[in-house]
Amino acid sequence: MDAWKLKENFALVGANGVDVAEYFYADLFARAPQLRSMFPAAMVKQHEVLLAALSQIVGSVDDPAALVPFLQDLGRRHRGFGVVAEHYPLVGASLLATLAHFSGPAWTEDLERGWTAAYGLVAEVMTEATAEPAS
Repeated sequence: MDAWKLKENFALVGANGVDVAEYFYADLFARAPQLRSMFPAAMVKQHEVLLAALSQIVGSVDDPAALVPFLQDLGRRHRGFGVVAEHYPLVGASLLATLAHFSGPAWTEDLERGWTAAYGLVAEVMTEATAEPAS
């Protein structure tokens, strides 16, 4: 995965602001309506939280010393919301759909492979953190 390409692509996608989060959650809830009950009725704050987390992850994608502890903490917090390992592929599919949508013609097979690899690592670290005993 090419961290620079991911950062460049996320800058393009992120320029769409809250529309990115709205699209992501619409896609996620269409794929997995059972997940809707895990979120608040009013999603404005959740949109901000998602965008901030994505920005943090992408900004640290080439800095494992910063990224891994952030993802471990994120995984543990998600465990408290009822997130289980089976949810991660659904989220990943919605994330890729969102990135592709907002990338438009800039979306390539190479970018898709890079984002898939990056999300795979994110999901792996978060899932491993959720498997750790609660402290």
